[in-house]
Parts: sequence; C-alpha cells; structure tokens
Amino acid sequence: MSRILLIVGGGIAAYKAAELIRHARRAGHPVTPVLTAGGAHFVTPMSLAALAESPVYTSLWDLKDESEMGHIQLSRAADLVLVCPATADLLAKMAAGIADDLATTLLLATDKPVVVAPAMNVRMWLHAATQANVATLRARGVTVLGPDEGDMACGEHGPGRLPEPDDILRRIAPMLEPDAAISPVEAQPLAGRHVLVTAGPTHEPIDPVRVIANRSSGKQGFAIAAAAARAGARVTLVAGPVALPTPGGVARIDVETAQQMADAVLAALPADVAILVAAVADWRIANPAATKMKKGGGPPTLAFAPNPDILATLAERPDRPRLLVGFAAETDDVVANATAKRAAKKADWIVANDVSGDVMGGTDNRVHLVSAAGVEDWPEASKDAVAAQLIERIAKEIA
Repeated sequence: MSRILLIVGGGIAAYKAAELIRHARRAGHPVTPVLTAGGAHFVTPMSLAALAESPVYTSLWDLKDESEMGHIQLSRAADLVLVCPATADLLAKMAAGIADDLATTLLLATDKPVVVAPAMNVRMWLHAATQANVATLRARGVTVLGPDEGDMACGEHGPGRLPEPDDILRRIAPMLEPDAAISPVEAQPLAGRHVLVTAGPTHEPIDPVRVIANRSSGKQGFAIAAAAARAGARVTLVAGPVALPTPGGVARIDVETAQQMADAVLAALPADVAILVAAVADWRIANPAATKMKKGGGPPTLAFAPNPDILATLAERPDRPRLLVGFAAETDDVVANATAKRAAKKADWIVANDVSGDVMGGTDNRVHLVSAAGVEDWPEASKDAVAAQLIERIAKEIA
C-alpha cells in the first residue's frame, strides 16, 4: 500500500482524475487530492472527496492547515506525488521552481518521488519550451509519463492526450511497491532520449484494391515501443498497416508504403536510438494501375522497382542515431544471414529471428542479437519479454 498525493491540474483531461482515484483505491492505494484553481473549472472538490474518501486541498492559505505547516505535512506524508493532468503551465513552474499556490509549493517542498502525466494541445506539447521543461524535469529525477496520441477536445490530432487511468497506474506500479526500492531515475534509464521505432508490414499497391504485403503483425515493434516509453524515452513509432492500439506514451505515425515509411523515419530525426523492426518490402510495383485490373486476358506482367533501404540510409547519414538496430527475419541460416546483413547495412546491432513458423503472427519470439562483440542466443519468450530485454540492453549500451 502506497499513499498517493494527487495534484489535479487545469485542463479538460482533469475529468480522468476521478477515474484514476477509483482505480488507485481499488488497488489499495489511499489518495489525497490537491485541486488547482484551473482544475476546479473541470472537476469539483466534492466529487474528488467522495471518490477518495479524503479531504480535498485547494488553498495554500487555509489558516488551520498552514498554522501547522500543512503544505510541508502534505508533501511529506505521501509515498508518491502524482501530477495528473500536468498542464504546460504546471510543467513550466516546476522546471523554474515557482511556488505560487498550494500545488507548486507542495512540489517544491516534497522529498518523495514525483510523477507527472502531461496533457495538452499537440502544439503546446511539441513546443520547444515545453520539451525543454520536460527534459529539465527528467534530468532532476521526475518521472514523466509521455502523453498518448489521438484526437483531442480542441479538434486536433497528435501527441498530447492524457493516458487512460489504468495505463497510468500500470506504468507507475513499480514505484508503488513498498519493497521495490526503485527510484524514478532507475525506473527510467532512457529518460531524455529519443527512440525511433518502425513496426509492421508495408503495403505496395498493384492497383487501387490490391497490394503486395507480408505477414508481419507489428506486435514485436509495438512491444518494443511500449518498453522504450516505460523506460522514460520519448518514442516515435512509425507503423505500417496494422490493427494494434498505440502504446501509452508513444507518438505514432501511420504509413502504408516503404517510401512513406522512409520519409517518416527521416522526418523524425534526430534520434538517439533507431530500432527498425518493420518488415519493409524490398520491391514495389514501378507503375501501379490507376484502375482495378480485370482478370480477363490473363495475369498481368508486373514491373518492379527497388524500395528505399531505410537501415542502410540511416547508417550513412551525418545525423545517424547513436545506436542503430535492425531486424532480420530469416527462414534459414538465420545467424549467418543476420551477420552478413549487419556488415552490409553498417548497423550496430541486428536482431535475427526465424520466421519459418508462426512468429510473424504469434505472441512469442526467439531471437539472436548480432553485434560487434559476437552473437547472443536469447531463449524463446513472449514478444513483450523480448522487448523488455532489448530495451534494457539498449539502455546499458548508451548510458
């Protein structure tokens, strides 16, 4: 059981704070809400108090509490301070050390782990000032749960949505375990890093209704993106056509063709780490038909053209990621082919897997990590476990 001090910032996402309190209490964690003036425009103290079965604190100038240094007591009585939603204003004040109300005073006075869950307009989130403030907070040991991507109340689309309450609790669960002894810095070894991941297949059009595709499900790439986000990285996921939910804290870019994927990857640079998991088609149809091909007259003759080699292109760029990781999906001579691919593409690591079975659509994977140091044979595990192990290795490599 861990005591959570929940600071509710101002923003439409504040309504999720009520559900977060419900989830936290069901998990056995008492919650003490602190409602900012902005937050009170979206949720009421009475609703939070009823759900938390606790007083809701709103003012620094409550005479009874402040005669007993209430803001100090509140900041020290909790096991974890969670700011949800964390607005751009709150993040800026935290980074600058401003303490002009109860919430910001608590944040400056606390000696407990602090977690922030940002929520704001996509342009506000991507603004250089906000990103600089987030980097400052992460450098000080604050755990930042990167926002989700999706439609927003303002009508725009992109990263900036508050993650769902159950996802927030799942991501901070290691910090709520009394015996875990995990500090925010240890829990987020990739804090301040940008990790670029590709996942899924590409579809190369033959005509308006037919494509050349492959069997990649995207599950391994999405699991890696999720693991990188949990490790504190800012994650950009370039995804081919797959039906998978966007992992929490991940900025997702959907593409269809190899050329679109290459363009999106280059646009996402610079990155500290690039993990190219996607099964990109080597060839495309040189001249896709403008209308649906009819089967009368026999099968058509298709002329092929090479697709861009994303891994090799990144390896040659002046803004090459510090760690470049490729994947090799093989059906025979797995390690030998992966070793040759690493040399030819000038990648740092190649993660090789045998896809002759049901790996491309299944839930488990068995991989070999090929690097300059040699070959590591990893045991078969779930794709989530493989992702966690790979991200752990990456974090150690670039530490």
